[in-house]
Amino acid sequence: MLNISQKKELVETIAKDLGDAEITFLVDYKGLTVSQVTELRAKLREVGAQMAVVKNTLMRLAVKGTGSEVLTDLFKGPNAIIISKDDPVAPAKVISEFLKANEKIQLKGASLDGKFLSEEDVKQLAKMPSKEELLAKLVCTLNAVPTNFVNVLAGVPRSFLNVLNAVKDQEDAA
Repeated sequence: MLNISQKKELVETIAKDLGDAEITFLVDYKGLTVSQVTELRAKLREVGAQMAVVKNTLMRLAVKGTGSEVLTDLFKGPNAIIISKDDPVAPAKVISEFLKANEKIQLKGASLDGKFLSEEDVKQLAKMPSKEELLAKLVCTLNAVPTNFVNVLAGVPRSFLNVLNAVKDQEDAA
């Protein structure tokens, strides 16, 4: 059991994490085994997300004034909260895959920038490319512009040189 000061500290810590969160998920983990919960936590950690099981009364206090306040009505029964401070897509993918493999877990909802997301919204979010994939595409696009520009600039002297070589070959043949 936590004493009052420990509970206040826990609420402050969670409130700070929720304030910094890019996205927050609320799942009902009832029926999962300890090994399944451990597996989910490990997969979430790999993508920079964290999962915590906190009493609903403490969660109601922690979400006040944060973008996750839209989840308040869902704090009933056994809940786990999943917080990602970076990429909203990567943890959505992990959760969607875990939902397919484990029917006992249920996604109650999510909060993205203070807006409520249903389970269907999270599935759509999971289909989007991750932050790393988008950055890689951006770098490729940015790299293609100067490469094409250099090829265009080099094309003029190359064509001129080809013409000169053709004239020289004609003179040599004559």
